[in-house]
Amino acid sequence: MKYTSSRFGALDVVDESVLTFPSGMLGFPENRRYVLLDHDTAAPFKWLQSLEEPALAFVIMDPDLFLANDYRIDVSDDAMAEVQAGASDDLSTAVVLTIPSDDPGRVTANLRGPLLMNLRTKLCKQLVLSEEFPTRHPLFPATMPQSAEAPKSAEG
Repeated sequence: MKYTSSRFGALDVVDESVLTFPSGMLGFPENRRYVLLDHDTAAPFKWLQSLEEPALAFVIMDPDLFLANDYRIDVSDDAMAEVQAGASDDLSTAVVLTIPSDDPGRVTANLRGPLLMNLRTKLCKQLVLSEEFPTRHPLFPATMPQSAEAPKSAEG
């Protein structure tokens, strides 16, 4: 199918590549069909482009790429049923990133609302985890804060 996005222009989308969120995503319940697009750089980011709203696209990333084994989530039976997950299904997770336009180095990841994706059924669900998971986890180590800099000498 042909599709035009405001960010990527004209796209040829193969029906088998369409990801469906039966419940939509938080804040966007009416947008249920998306396609995953590669980022145009060597960065490990991907774009989750809505097929219902040309201007709606999320930057996402596999959390294992920056958290290794430190990010483990429990998936409810209801969520597993929504993505029609079977015992042998290849499930993956992604997190939505926020990239501030004024400082792209301060990228954060929403660890509280990961995306669960069943690669066989192409069904997906955005989970809502407990408050122990931050919504703005820094992707890159913070630089030294100004308050930790060496004090300036007071010369007269």
